[in-house]
Amino acid sequence: MLLPVTVLVRRAYAAEVIGAALLARAAGSGHRSIGRQLGVPAATVRGWLRVLGGRLESVRLHLLQVAGRAGVDWPVPEALGSPWRDVLAALGAATAAVTGRFGTLGVVGPVTAWQVAAACSGSRLLAPGWPPRHLVAAGNTSSL
Repeated sequence: MLLPVTVLVRRAYAAEVIGAALLARAAGSGHRSIGRQLGVPAATVRGWLRVLGGRLESVRLHLLQVAGRAGVDWPVPEALGSPWRDVLAALGAATAAVTGRFGTLGVVGPVTAWQVAAACSGSRLLAPGWPPRHLVAAGNTSSL
């Protein structure tokens, strides 16, 4: 089944809502306060944060690979001192590269960073087994 880039596999909330939770976590908020802000059960937010928290480096490397493949002369984002913020910086680089190459308007309107995250993960950003180890080897940036 094909999913639009506005949703993620096995998630009942839109990618933008999940993205807002991840942004809040990068800013230092906890799962309970994020849940209250978004109107999402705290246990659901905690699950999202646990899944992504266990794969931050792999996701960061995958997003940098997307940026490298889609972009021309794209700068590698500097480390920001937090794995959560580093993932967001990589997502920003991937979004800039993708929209720079393909345009800022998609079928569903303006292309957002969370749509890019959904698209480049095949909507599997929080799904089990993503990213596959053969796509992103820990510490391997030779294809960047």
